Amino acid sequence: MDDPLRHQVACGLLARHGQVLLVHRSPDKRWFPNVWDFPGGHLELGETSSAALVRELREELGIEIAPPEGTPLLTLQTRNASIEIWKVIDWAGVVHNAAPEEHDAFGWFSPQEARSLALADSAYPALIYRALS
Repeated sequence: MDDPLRHQVACGLLARHGQVLLVHRSPDKRWFPNVWDFPGGHLELGETSSAALVRELREELGIEIAPPEGTPLLTLQTRNASIEIWKVIDWAGVVHNAAPEEHDAFGWFSPQEARSLALADSAYPALIYRALS
């Protein structure tokens, strides 16, 4: 049974042409401020991880994706959260910052460029390399 005090989060690792999309979390964010992260967010009550990912990418990036199938690329377990990261390679629409209150910047980065950024988790560089291999 899921712990109601534990945050459930779904994120998308958007990959295209040997690069991944990262968003910069605003410095005033309560959780993980001022770092580069994958777009996504918290599951709503009764929502699946894949449904949350579809909703979050629409809200944050203005794109539409099909609900992902299978299993996430990675599930990170922290003290207060379970974070599922899904690989996304196909979407409709043009990626843009549709949630400037969440992110103050976004960009496409090669694995080498991503390594030099302040990332939200130390597992991200290896995950990016694996996703793009």
